[in-house]
Amino acid sequence: MMVIPAIDLKEGRCVRLRQGDMNQETAYSRDPAAVARQWEQLGASRLHVIDLNGAVNGTPENMNHVRAIAKAVSIPIQVGGGIRSLDTVKAYVDQGVSHVVLGTAAMENAACLAAACAQFPDKIFIGIDVKEGKVALHGWTNLSDLTPDSVFASLKAYPVAGVVFTEISRDGMLQGPNLGALREAIQASPVPLIASGGVTRVEDVRAIKRLGQKITGVIIGKALYEGTLDLPTALAEARA
Repeated sequence: MMVIPAIDLKEGRCVRLRQGDMNQETAYSRDPAAVARQWEQLGASRLHVIDLNGAVNGTPENMNHVRAIAKAVSIPIQVGGGIRSLDTVKAYVDQGVSHVVLGTAAMENAACLAAACAQFPDKIFIGIDVKEGKVALHGWTNLSDLTPDSVFASLKAYPVAGVVFTEISRDGMLQGPNLGALREAIQASPVPLIASGGVTRVEDVRAIKRLGQKITGVIIGKALYEGTLDLPTALAEARA
């Protein structure tokens, strides 16, 4: 199981939010590329980069910082946030991004999803962000009527790399992951999962790994920045 450090970009800064609330941020660095190099030097094999402004506003707003991150490291990076068109997918791939995460576009624009998967098979992750049993869209600002199960069922038609599954209520709260929601996602998903949201301690990494091989990675954000979990320890647990 991979351990994937998160780099969330807001107005060019590396930040963490509480439950995705853009008004509840903690800023950690004004040099995201340096943060990316740090995680690579500590052993990360992949990075998860999100353009928070893009996610809310619907178009990339931190692409230059994503480009800088891609140039700063030699490990793969997966990028999400505001990717609502095939042209944006192409732009990111051309900049050296290994995988693109489609959230809102995957739910609202089937033609975009189909075209992205056709042109970039196995480079597309689907972001399923869940709150109160429903899928949130537009940077988590809009709670849709979609259920995770309905989205999982629709994915059988596409050659996606997997799903990034986020429990919003746990994100940035340092309260541990929602293992029950992850178990349900494992049962419903036809593709591999990357778990996100709430990982706080090494025991959380261990618990997620025990859920089975369908979970191929875990994204860790605030715990790494706040020091409740260090990356080498998480990596060692994931490899054990």
